[in-house]
Amino acid sequence: MSRAYSIDLRERVVAAMASGASARAAAAQFGVSVASAVRWSQRQRRTGGVAPGRLGGHRKPVLLPEREWLLARIAAEPDLTLRALLGELRDRGVKASYGALWLFLDRERLSFKKKPVRQRAGSSGRRPPTDAVAQIPEPA
Repeated sequence: MSRAYSIDLRERVVAAMASGASARAAAAQFGVSVASAVRWSQRQRRTGGVAPGRLGGHRKPVLLPEREWLLARIAAEPDLTLRALLGELRDRGVKASYGALWLFLDRERLSFKKKPVRQRAGSSGRRPPTDAVAQIPEPA
């Protein structure tokens, strides 16, 4: 994850700009981007300091307002794919990404596992011996 530049560096860049240097000159002198120099100067004028704001944070789930509809839809048709659900959400006017839908379902502890009837084919060492193996004729 990225880290904010030090307050000391920010203060030196802003001080250089306050003493008459352009944003480009101050940025080049201290090895930062012009956009950062401009933002730090604006923050200094707006708040009186150059301390960075908070990084990261918690984002409210996008699909929370559609929770009841989604749960009912999955209960009605449990074999729906994520892409099909996304299409239905789009038809309802909800903008959401594949990842947002997956995260919503993960938080609801819902998964799209195969049905137990369709067991995965394991290695032959795990299967119990069958009569079919005993009926194979030996080579002559």
